[in-house]
Amino acid sequence: MNTEEIIYRCQQNERRAQNELFQHYAPLMYSICLRYMKNRTDAEDVMVQGFFRVFDKINTYKSEGSFEGWMKRIIVNECLMTLRKRKSMGMTVVIDDVQNDISIPWMDDLGYDELIALLDELPDGYRTVFNLYAIEGYKHREIAELLDISINTSKSQLILARRKLQTLFKKKSQIKTA
Repeated sequence: MNTEEIIYRCQQNERRAQNELFQHYAPLMYSICLRYMKNRTDAEDVMVQGFFRVFDKINTYKSEGSFEGWMKRIIVNECLMTLRKRKSMGMTVVIDDVQNDISIPWMDDLGYDELIALLDELPDGYRTVFNLYAIEGYKHREIAELLDISINTSKSQLILARRKLQTLFKKKSQIKTA
């Protein structure tokens, strides 16, 4: 059965179709949640909440653009709402306090699990902005609006996240070679 049929059946509140959709997209959506949340239990909880929201709003999907992209946006927003509720992002550094000199070419050599492990060690604010900018492709203006922060705060969080990732990567690399 194709995706359009499953979406249509989900719009009719058919439980089997909802289960098919969940089974098909859960691994991808879970991996997105893992990038934002600090532990697997929280990621799973947010993913499930995100799917509830998907099923609740599926009638608003207009078959314009990618359904997967539509779902990703809902899942990312669910992650952000959860982080906001916890008020744990702590984004207060101004861009003038940091230098934008951190490049991360070594990141291309990381596997998915290694990247997740490094992201898990970042503070919530760094991890959230890094995910939105470097992985999801949002611009700083969009991130600022999503998180209700200034554009400069978004930029500084990204710079600090890159710096912290580089430090963590070097530390882990030294441990592996020792």
